[in-house]
Amino acid sequence: MAHPVHTSLQPVPVRPHVRIGPSRTKLYLPRSSRNRDPHDWSRDYPGLVKEEWKAKAQEKGFDLVRRIRDKTHVALRCHCCGALTAQKLFTLRTAQPACAACRHKAVTAMAHKAGLTFQGYDPDNHKLGFYRAQCGHTVRRQFGQIERIANGRCNLRCETCHSGKEAEEAVDRGWRRLGSDPQGNPNYRIYQHGCGHRQRVARTNMQSGRFQCSCCGEGWASAASNIYAIRLELPTGLRAVKLGFSRDPESRLPYQLMLQPGIQAELLRTVPQLTGHTALCREKALHRTLMKSHPDAIIPHAHFQDWISVKTEIYGIEIEPVILKFLDDIREE
Repeated sequence: MAHPVHTSLQPVPVRPHVRIGPSRTKLYLPRSSRNRDPHDWSRDYPGLVKEEWKAKAQEKGFDLVRRIRDKTHVALRCHCCGALTAQKLFTLRTAQPACAACRHKAVTAMAHKAGLTFQGYDPDNHKLGFYRAQCGHTVRRQFGQIERIANGRCNLRCETCHSGKEAEEAVDRGWRRLGSDPQGNPNYRIYQHGCGHRQRVARTNMQSGRFQCSCCGEGWASAASNIYAIRLELPTGLRAVKLGFSRDPESRLPYQLMLQPGIQAELLRTVPQLTGHTALCREKALHRTLMKSHPDAIIPHAHFQDWISVKTEIYGIEIEPVILKFLDDIREE
């Protein structure tokens, strides 16, 4: 699979043609000739144009218009699109010349089909082009990937927009995104905490909040926490209640509990606790009470192991009122 190519200093896109003659006619250039000085192509070469060359050009779908630049190049007019293409005389004589204008039109059409605007070719890599995305930003992609996007086989992700989204996620957690991981791990970023400390953090952890600043962060035992109850409904028809504790109960839903699509989940209660240690002690006491008073409500792990990423602390929906009453009593203490 082709990966996006993104750097902070991208090369300038190269145009596929130059303007020549008094009429400023477009002359499309082969890939290997696009970095030449445009003035080189404006010069006509005064050498003889042989009739056999003209005949070769006709056989291969072109008109030989004139010799240009030097003794080795000619300008050909394509029978299909009518545009001028520069080619080596050797290529005309020994192989089938390709029309650079037709190729460019195909690239442009594929970009349009993918919802993009083609801006030019990469001067350093013949497999890459520059495109303007619908968001207005410029992206650099392989032509093959644009074709897959156009055919609905993958989607385009704008690095600029994505970096902005990651920056917003970091701000919500009290951090600032500084850049990509210097160690090259695509799952990590470098962030700076409000205290000034810089730290590598996995993006998924920044999203879930399940990490702390290694400089000023509190350990889970001393940090504020919560006891929570979550109602779950699996596609299998199982309806249950999860009782637990967490510094961030909201993050438990998408990042730890729900392994498969189709699960319905609702956070029913959140009871704040001064410390994680207090939350753990009270949560464990509740489980002991429920195991004694409602042992038949404990759901075996085999009933939900393929759906949610916990092994215990799952109860039948029938004791939801009992669990909520316990939590309400704790809140009122």
